[in-house]
Amino acid sequence: MIRILSALTLMAIAAFAGGDATFEVAKRDVNVPAIVMFFVFVGATLGITYWAAKKTKSASDFYTAGGGITGFQNGMAIAGDYMSAASFLGISGLVYLQGFDGLVYAVGFLVGWPVILFLMAEKLRNLGKFTFADIAAYRLGQKEIRTLAAFGSLAVVTLYLIAQMVGSGKLIQVLFGLPYEYAVILVGIMMIIYVTFGGMLATTWVQIIKAILLLSGVTFMGFVIMYNFGFSFEALAEKAVATHAWGQDIMAPSDKGKITDPVSAISLGLALMLGTAGLPHVLMRFFTVGNAKEARKSVVYATGFIGYFYLVIAIIGLGAIVYLTPENAPEFFVDGKLFGGGNMAAIHLSKVVGGNIFLGFISAVAFATILAVVSGLTLAGASAISHDIYANVICKEGEANEAKEMRISKIAVIAIGIIGVILGIAFEHQNIAFMVGLAFAIAASANFPILFLSIYWSKLTTRGAVLGGSLGLITAVVLVILGPVVWVKILGNATAIFPYSYPALFSVTAAFIGIWFFSITDKSERGKREIELFEPQIVRAETGFGADGAVEH
Repeated sequence: MIRILSALTLMAIAAFAGGDATFEVAKRDVNVPAIVMFFVFVGATLGITYWAAKKTKSASDFYTAGGGITGFQNGMAIAGDYMSAASFLGISGLVYLQGFDGLVYAVGFLVGWPVILFLMAEKLRNLGKFTFADIAAYRLGQKEIRTLAAFGSLAVVTLYLIAQMVGSGKLIQVLFGLPYEYAVILVGIMMIIYVTFGGMLATTWVQIIKAILLLSGVTFMGFVIMYNFGFSFEALAEKAVATHAWGQDIMAPSDKGKITDPVSAISLGLALMLGTAGLPHVLMRFFTVGNAKEARKSVVYATGFIGYFYLVIAIIGLGAIVYLTPENAPEFFVDGKLFGGGNMAAIHLSKVVGGNIFLGFISAVAFATILAVVSGLTLAGASAISHDIYANVICKEGEANEAKEMRISKIAVIAIGIIGVILGIAFEHQNIAFMVGLAFAIAASANFPILFLSIYWSKLTTRGAVLGGSLGLITAVVLVILGPVVWVKILGNATAIFPYSYPALFSVTAAFIGIWFFSITDKSERGKREIELFEPQIVRAETGFGADGAVEH
């Protein structure tokens, strides 16, 4: 079956590549090295999927690779999962367009990791099994908590998936000269194949390979840019200021960009810092290691890789300002605008610094980046549907078995893939780093408060978690809709009802206050029992007694 689907995928690629392309795309030369490396990567990852499919026999294998991944491997895979298209294409594009505003995202994406390392990693591994809802549901009501956690997870996965789909569509549009819609459909097909057949094991190895390739590629780009400026960051920054239309304004927060006031800056920072600790596809990775020690090690490795990556991305963004101008590189501009938009700045810069061969390599790496992330997202979304909703909410106790759960999960993968394709086409013109900022706001408002308080606050009850968590989720979603991005840019209204682009400051506050208030006013017998269960929970969280170990194959 997997061979048939693989053949169909490759036929689809060939058909799309030979099809009609729109306006400026049709005029561009086909990049043969990029296409060759693209096919090499696709072939290698399909091979990994075939290998992983033979080893994936149980639900534990499918969701967590049997808990048999080492700390270093998991750290590299987390980095591969986290260094998304939004990071590579979106942040470099934002630095290229707006300077300092892009760097705010880079710092924000990184600072959430100490929170995970010191407060979450060990407890997650000791208390959880397949999804982060396992931790919150350890002593609280299964059905209510899992339903809320699943909705929070799916909201985050959906927004994050849109960002990756937009990046992939633009990338393959540049690579093959094929229409954006076909490019998004192609990514959807491949994502479904990887996750349906290979599960977490295939996803992990795709993420590890992608992380190695991406770190190698950005290191080379950063080295060449710095070499041309005598390894002086000051000289690079001065040249960027002299080149950019905003001049000195690119080195400070600007009222021309997306972060126009202190409230937006604080709100974005909160979303990125706390949102990282609420991302379902990142939290899921802590269940793939054998014990809490390996979980901690994986965060240390991941933080190092991710921190280095964001430092280099800042250099790449400034390098793009210097080298990608209509005067210096007219071949990358159509009607005075960068071909493919700001999101493609890093791709075009790769050709400037390394020629066609390196462009091919970076394009294949960027595609690998997208596939690795969408695979992790899809798996997280599918596990929320099959493990949290189906097995623990819909089915009565003992009714769901592993075979049924895995079948539901694979159906969910296909459904999420189709939804991702439709939304990717609908949101073609949104900046992808900005879309991920919205996903982080929801993760910080709905997932993080419940997860954090369920681990550390003894007086948390199901009533408080459900009402307060729902308040955070609803507040975040409503404020996103009423804010400038959706209300003005997408729905076409003149002014936004909610003036700020980032709702996290308000929605996270609402979630924590709501959870606290509804918990302390809960005087029910059930609430008292849940408070009493905190003591055995903290013993397991600290010691790991009773936690699931790795599966032997």
